[in-house]
Amino acid sequence: MDTVYDFTARAADGAPAPLGAWRGKVLLIVNVASQCGFTPQYAGLQQLQAAYAGRGFSVLAFPCNQFGAQEPGTEAEICDFAARTFATTFPIFSKVEVNGPGADPLWAYLKAQKPGLFGASIKWNFTKFLADRTGRVVARYAPSRKPQALTGAIEKLL
Repeated sequence: MDTVYDFTARAADGAPAPLGAWRGKVLLIVNVASQCGFTPQYAGLQQLQAAYAGRGFSVLAFPCNQFGAQEPGTEAEICDFAARTFATTFPIFSKVEVNGPGADPLWAYLKAQKPGLFGASIKWNFTKFLADRTGRVVARYAPSRKPQALTGAIEKLL
C-alpha cells in the first residue's frame, strides 16, 4: 500500500468504507475514545472539520478501546455520543485496534510511515496523523497536541 487512500476501513455500520472516497483531500486520522481525559478534543476536531471541509479537508475518527478501556460502547453509542455531545459531522468508523497483532492495517501503515518519538506504537487515545492530498502521511501528533494547534499545518496542505 502506497497511500492512505489504498485502504478500506469499516464504517460504523460495518459496511466497507474505501478511503479512496476521500482521495484528493487532506485528512486528519485520529484514534478516539468517549471516556478519556482527551475526549474534549472532539470539539476541536469538529472545529477543524467545520472550518476546512469546504476546502478539501476531513477528520476521520477511529474509536479504539485499547487504552484504559475508555471506548466500551457500541459503534452506534459512540456515534450518538459524539453527535449529541460535540455535534460532530466528520466520519466515525468502526472500532479498531491500533497496536498489537490485531492492529488494523491502516493503523499499522500509519505507524510505519510516522513512528513516534519512542517507537511506532500508539501511546494513547487521540494520536493524530495528517495526510496530504496525495494520501501521503506527513505528520504525527501526540494525544496532548490540541486540534487547534494543527491549523497552520493543515492550511499549508490545503
